[in-house]
Amino acid sequence: MAKLSQSFAKYLINAELTAKGIVEKPDIVGAIFGQTEGLLGSDLDLRELQRTGRIGRIEVNVKSENGTTHATIVIPSSLDASETCLIAASLEAIEKVGPCDSEIKVTSVEDVRSQKRKFVIDRAKELMKSLMEDIIPNSQAITEQIRQAVRTAEISQYKGLSCGPDLLKSEDIIIVEGRADVVNLLKYGIKNTIAIEGSKIPDVIVELSKEKTTTAFLDGDRGGELDLKKLLDIAEIDYVARGPKGKEVEELTKKEVFKALRDKIPADIVMDEFNIKKHHHNHDKNANNNNNNHPAQNDDEKKLFGRLLEEIVGTRAAYLVNEHGQTMAKAPINELQNLMMNYSNIYAVVFDGKVNQAIINLSKQKNVRYIVCMGYQERVSTRGIKILTLRDFEHQ
Repeated sequence: MAKLSQSFAKYLINAELTAKGIVEKPDIVGAIFGQTEGLLGSDLDLRELQRTGRIGRIEVNVKSENGTTHATIVIPSSLDASETCLIAASLEAIEKVGPCDSEIKVTSVEDVRSQKRKFVIDRAKELMKSLMEDIIPNSQAITEQIRQAVRTAEISQYKGLSCGPDLLKSEDIIIVEGRADVVNLLKYGIKNTIAIEGSKIPDVIVELSKEKTTTAFLDGDRGGELDLKKLLDIAEIDYVARGPKGKEVEELTKKEVFKALRDKIPADIVMDEFNIKKHHHNHDKNANNNNNNHPAQNDDEKKLFGRLLEEIVGTRAAYLVNEHGQTMAKAPINELQNLMMNYSNIYAVVFDGKVNQAIINLSKQKNVRYIVCMGYQERVSTRGIKILTLRDFEHQ
């Protein structure tokens, strides 16, 4: 709200003057007092009203150009509305300023209190908004605070390391740097975490990485990079996720956490970037379980699978095979998943390509016993399915 020339004013008279000649501010003020004197009687004489404080200081801004003077006039008034309008109308009776013919036009009589009311209303809205946002949280916010507090309280210990309560129950785990990282991920419902908690990689972490599909989720700073190199060197890491550059996992927002995990990349790619020699790990971390779930294929089956794979090498094709060794269907490899959805009783899938987790997951749904392919596209979890690659048939 603009500052008023007189804080007591209830109204502002706004007028514009045009004079045919050059006049100054004292000429205009003198003309206003002199030519309105006695016009409305002694009760509304401007000099007397100004002396008693019912009319404020007359503000005049003058601009002269090409022999013509233009001016804006503002007169504060604490009179009532009708008296103020009479004063305003009397200004238009002025015909000369100094020696120059002049004309004054009243543009408005402004109620200052309306400005104050608008200011008060707008300020009240701002204060109310602040009250609603900062002091009176909505029920959803309260519920979320309670939920986060409960999740944070669920932090557990596994062989001396801070972890989430679902660490041992989950087939996939997330390795973070410290206890605060575990707490932050718990706030967002991620419970399959475990912390390194130190500069040395604990043996517990190495053992877990051999048993479970493992994601290393480390800080986006230099320290996080160093810990990542250590992990990749001695543990069987499957995927790598990093926080935004320069930020620690413990300070990430929910959106940043899930984006980082969604954008994780295979560990092999990162190992190549760091020039870390790859470990010759078994891609199937559940090989022992697979051997228990399925009897080893007999020589006839292995010969059959080897022959079928040899037939389609270089063709980018796929076979579906039933338990009697008969080919049920053949299709281009890019149609493999759609093809599998249309068949039941699939015993083996043979294709000219590399296996990934998506194909394995679909094979589990269809109760496929064997996947025969060229190799691995990424590290995978293959519980319940036997994987045969081209290497398995090299000495057949």
